[in-house]
Amino acid sequence: QVQLVESGGGSVQPGGSLRLSCAASGSTLSGRFMGWFRKEPGKGRLFVAQINWSSGSVRYADSAKGRFTISRVNTMNTMYLQMDGLKAGDTALYFCAASRSLEPVYDYWGQGTQVTVSS
Repeated sequence: QVQLVESGGGSVQPGGSLRLSCAASGSTLSGRFMGWFRKEPGKGRLFVAQINWSSGSVRYADSAKGRFTISRVNTMNTMYLQMDGLKAGDTALYFCAASRSLEPVYDYWGQGTQVTVSS
């Protein structure tokens, strides 16, 4: 079992930045994939970025490339999503997630943190 708690959401103007954090506890994260997803009202949950906890390899959705950076601090069991150049279209509830195994299939989810981009 992995427990996840997100923080760092808030309201920001277009062009601004936010850094989301995801604190993990419970079972070891070694070998797992950790990811960020987002959900807009009335829409499904969309992939934003993922990182392999052991290797550090990353992957981004096209919408995140060049603006968002995913990272982790192994010793703190914490994952981050640095979001720069925020747009109104980035407004959503952001979730972090962890895979159960060594494949990027996500079974553990946090409660989410709201990001609102508005002038």
